[in-house]
Amino acid sequence: MHKVLFLVQNQSIFIVFLKQLSLLNYKNLAQIEFDFDAKINCFVGKNGVGKTNILDAIYHLAYGKSYFNPLAVQNIRHGEEFFVIDALLEKNGKEEKIVCSLKKGQKKTIKRNGKVYEKLSEHLGLIPLVIISPSDADLIVEGSETRRKFIDSVIATLDNTYLQLLIQYQKTLAQRNALLKYFALNQTFDADNLSIYNEQLSNSGQLIFEKRKQFLADFIPIFEKHHTNISGGNEKVALKYESQLFEKDLMSLLEESLQKDRIIQYTSAGIHKDDLVFEIDGFPIKKFGSQGQQKSFLIALKLAQFEFMKKQSGELPILLFDDIFDKLDETRVQKIVTMVNDAVFGQIFISDTHAERTEMIIKETHQSYKIFPI
Repeated sequence: MHKVLFLVQNQSIFIVFLKQLSLLNYKNLAQIEFDFDAKINCFVGKNGVGKTNILDAIYHLAYGKSYFNPLAVQNIRHGEEFFVIDALLEKNGKEEKIVCSLKKGQKKTIKRNGKVYEKLSEHLGLIPLVIISPSDADLIVEGSETRRKFIDSVIATLDNTYLQLLIQYQKTLAQRNALLKYFALNQTFDADNLSIYNEQLSNSGQLIFEKRKQFLADFIPIFEKHHTNISGGNEKVALKYESQLFEKDLMSLLEESLQKDRIIQYTSAGIHKDDLVFEIDGFPIKKFGSQGQQKSFLIALKLAQFEFMKKQSGELPILLFDDIFDKLDETRVQKIVTMVNDAVFGQIFISDTHAERTEMIIKETHQSYKIFPI
């Protein structure tokens, strides 16, 4: 059994060990099965053979959705009607069988030990997991929604109340926006009706803001520590939380923006406008950071996510490295190898195009491993 790994500040840290994985019609993979090592597992092969898709299937198990393609039906293999992800894992010394499946025209189902979840939110958090991928660059280059999703996914994995608040907020926001459109279309206005949505939006929005604020107060120092370790402390980086709610409470913001909202037929104030600002030496990293600096920033961000989840849950998350050795210089790779040697990580999955390079790096960790040619 792989139960207690070590103690941190008198807290038992447990690992989640993915033992077996079976995929049927998932993306470009017709049928494939694996028996995994408890520590390091590497998928090696040429580009396009499906290495990243295997990692994505593991992510799908944890979060109930693909990391790379949010449209569920597009994860079904071309020409097929369904996909199945079937896994056996061990958590806290107990075996769990998880099956995620989707058939065209039907709702996706996730089963735990044969029982279907009524709500996906009940599954979230069972398999703590962090992915580090080249597509993380979207966090820098895309809009604020991508960065909000990052914050929300980390908090929601550990806090189901937060997830329910988000669901409630989004539902109320959609209703308020629909009402604003109705007012404009019918040249009418009902202040009492609108005030109901304002109150609901304010209640859930304020709580979300407070939870995001607390999360970032805890998260930012961890991020800064990892960035210093990866970059050698040569650059000064900053992670800043921007929200309209730092200035005023949400109810006041909604009342002040009423005339504007009626014109644009959309709610212009709220936590759905929040953002994370990424800076290097006082400037936006998107414009002023080199590729290497952006990579260091993103890896530090994801390693901070890993450590935060570990501290909060008392479990070592599974870690997925997608094509990472191809994107990092030797110094950064060595930093990660050192962290593996120091037992910072639990079970690790790696995709790479060069089998020899992968094995050479993995041998330096002195950990057990398996290599799967794809």
